[in-house]
Amino acid sequence: MDPQKIDPLLTAEIVGSYVRHHTVGASQLPDLIASVHRTLGELGQPMPSEEVLTPAVSVRKSVRPEFVICLDCGYRGRVLRGHISRRHGLTRDEYLKRWGLRHDHPLTAPAYSERRSSLAKSLGFGRTTKAPAIPAAIPAVSASADPAAKSGAKATPRRSTRSGSKPSVVNEVVASVPMPARQRRPRSRVASPIPSPTPDT
Repeated sequence: MDPQKIDPLLTAEIVGSYVRHHTVGASQLPDLIASVHRTLGELGQPMPSEEVLTPAVSVRKSVRPEFVICLDCGYRGRVLRGHISRRHGLTRDEYLKRWGLRHDHPLTAPAYSERRSSLAKSLGFGRTTKAPAIPAAIPAVSASADPAAKSGAKATPRRSTRSGSKPSVVNEVVASVPMPARQRRPRSRVASPIPSPTPDT
C-alpha cells in the first residue's frame, strides 16, 4: 500500500483507540502517529528475505595454530576480539551468535595463548603465596604470680591467727625470746614507833 494513499482518518482512529487504553506522553505522540502511518503503508508488501550469511572460510578452517580467521571478512590475526569490535562493531557474544558458533569457540590463536600462559607462569602470575603459620602463643607464667607452680609444691593455705588456732611462725619466734624476770616491789611494812629519848635526870 502506498503511504501517500493512506487515509489520515484511519491513522487518527487507530492512534485514538490506542491512547484511550494506554498512557502516552505528549512527546511520544508524534512517534506513535508516524509508526502507525508507516505500518499501514507496509501492509500488503512482501516481507524482506533474511540475509544469507556466507562465511569467508569454513568454521573448521577458521582456527589455526598460529592465527585465527574472521568469518566476516577473512582477516587473519592472532586475536580477533579487537578486530571484530573495530571493523564490524560486534562484541564477542554478538559475533558468536551471528555465525552460530559455540560459546567456547576460540578467538585467539592456540599457540599464542599457550605462549602467553607460559610467560605468565614464568613471571609468577597466578601463584598464591602461603602466609607463614603463626605459632600459638603460650602464656608465660610469672614466678611472682604463682610461686608454687615453679617449685612444683602445692600452695598451702594461710594459717588463721584467730584464737583457738595454732600459733603462727611469728608467734613462735616471739614466744622463744626470754622475757626479763619481773621485779616485785617490796611490800611496805609499818614501821615500829621509835621511843623518844628520855631526858637524863
